[in-house]
Amino acid sequence: MHCTTTDLDRKEQKLDNLLRSYGRVAIGFSGGVDSTMLLRKSLDVLGKENVLAVIADTPSLPRRELAEALSLAADMHAECVTVNPDELSDPSYASNPSDRCYFCKRHLFETIRAKAADLGFDCILDGNNADDEGDYRPGRRAARELGVKSPLQEAALSKADIRMISDRLHLPTALKPAMACLASRVPYGTPVTSEVLSRIEQAEESLRALGFTHCRVRHHADVARIEVPPGDLEHLVDQAVRERIVRKIKNAGYAFVTLDLQGYRTGSLNEVKKSDQPS
Repeated sequence: MHCTTTDLDRKEQKLDNLLRSYGRVAIGFSGGVDSTMLLRKSLDVLGKENVLAVIADTPSLPRRELAEALSLAADMHAECVTVNPDELSDPSYASNPSDRCYFCKRHLFETIRAKAADLGFDCILDGNNADDEGDYRPGRRAARELGVKSPLQEAALSKADIRMISDRLHLPTALKPAMACLASRVPYGTPVTSEVLSRIEQAEESLRALGFTHCRVRHHADVARIEVPPGDLEHLVDQAVRERIVRKIKNAGYAFVTLDLQGYRTGSLNEVKKSDQPS
């Protein structure tokens, strides 16, 4: 259910007030819907000299997404830097426990904080929104521990709200599909390596090249499990399309290619019992 325009205006005003209270801010910027709107609003409210966009250039970020983030920051005339949190060097992350995101975000925010401090920015922001509160997100603990602020969440802005504001601001990301890191395609307990992430990226890029803009390739050792929206299933199983997909994904390094008949959904690898997840 979408909020009324009045409700949206009220939330946007709260966001503006929060931003004004922060002073100089460094934003963890990915080029996604949330962080792009947050960067645009921060620039508008605080001025270019008080805003830093920080992009984490890691193997879990597709090269296409990195290029888009850099282009977006340049288009907004934002000061932008890249950092490498080097999370793969941490066995606590690379072993891929169910709280992998905690270790990822810990490295990310520590690296952003150090770079921001060097450049005179002492308030770190992330793009979490109100919808994220109900999901399993162990990375939120790292953000709290390091004092990272989430103004979109504090302003009670949902993903739908953020898309509406993005449309008002004429941002090209208003309708951009959700994009989680490549490591989210790897089942817990399966080690995350740069080779695995590269294989997933190549497989997903081959699907996008065939027109499947909403897709995931879940990594199960030698098996690639494809998720696309139910409306795309008929096109995917067309013989000519299917043969091209199988060939391209096998070229990425998989021995077997399967299709998830339940279809695309975010966080499908989180479909485990709550009792199996750390508190």
